[in-house]
Amino acid sequence: MLQSAILNNDESIERSPKWVSADALQQEWLEVQAAVQDRAAFRPLYDRYYEPVFRFIFRRSGDEALAADLSSQVFLKAMQRLDAYTFQGVPFSAWLFRIASNEIGQHFRTQQKNRVVSAEDVHLAHLAEEMEEDDEARKHEALLGALDGLPPEEMELVEMRFFEDRPFKEIAEILGISEANAKMRTYRILERMKKNMLHPKPTRNSEI
Repeated sequence: MLQSAILNNDESIERSPKWVSADALQQEWLEVQAAVQDRAAFRPLYDRYYEPVFRFIFRRSGDEALAADLSSQVFLKAMQRLDAYTFQGVPFSAWLFRIASNEIGQHFRTQQKNRVVSAEDVHLAHLAEEMEEDDEARKHEALLGALDGLPPEEMELVEMRFFEDRPFKEIAEILGISEANAKMRTYRILERMKKNMLHPKPTRNSEI
């Protein structure tokens, strides 16, 4: 059972950029290489990505103080592990989000508390269209039931793809899997959700 609350909070959701130019990626890779040689050169990367990382964590915790604390841990670990970073053709932020995702997971496993899932109505509606259900009221209720039944690792895939609009390439880097694997897992989850929506169950731990 997914230990989450599904919250409709438009302001908390920051969209992932759909496209970043090759020149921008190359420039950023040069910044990373400079930071490897001199950690003081890490500052531009920190300034650029602190807020996105903070928002990433806050969306999943709903706790501003916790988001600030975990964000600090993310950047500390990023600096400590910078030598191990390899360019994968996506923004450096994807690697930071991977560290953040691990920190979030570890925190909630240790605390045994519920994780928050933030979504907008428009994204729930878009996901519901994938389920090919015509009755709006039944579709909404069945979708919440299907989401509530996902284990955390599957919910994370749905969340990044449909609620945060992240491309599969970025999702793959965040999760440490191949792009093909990210696509395959997502489509399998959708197929299972479609089946579950045929026999919806009352949702638990959900707020819309």
